[in-house]
Amino acid sequence: MIESVVVSINISKKKGVVKEPVQKAELKVNWGIVGDSHAGNWHRQISMLSEESIDKMRKYGYELKYGDFAENVTIKSGEIYKLPVGTKVKIGNTLLEITQIGKKCHTSCAIYQTIGKCVMPLEGIFLKVLEGGEIKIGDKVIFYTGKTVNV
Repeated sequence: MIESVVVSINISKKKGVVKEPVQKAELKVNWGIVGDSHAGNWHRQISMLSEESIDKMRKYGYELKYGDFAENVTIKSGEIYKLPVGTKVKIGNTLLEITQIGKKCHTSCAIYQTIGKCVMPLEGIFLKVLEGGEIKIGDKVIFYTGKTVNV
């Protein structure tokens, strides 16, 4: 089991733009974050990135905010991109499952255009919602690396 904490929740009304921070969000089963443009009945309902991953890009001298990588949930720490697909993730009273690690890089994104590289394709993870509810900044995040999940 690995633990972290939510430091930012980010949403956008349309795709291809930086996500804006919100204090809390409603997660809907088999949908994602209510009101977010990337929500839908597919395997990448929610994206997540750790602050450590964002810090790797900040070392290039750019001022980067949470949501700049279009991640829905930013957590404090953890090499979450090393966890296997199928890992269950509890945030507050919700339950999610990792469905994909990384993604194909879109070289037209603002980060890539400015810096020439992006961490999301390598270290971002994608999840689907198994049990919905509300999440908020400060919620504990638990990654269940074993066979059983106590929710």
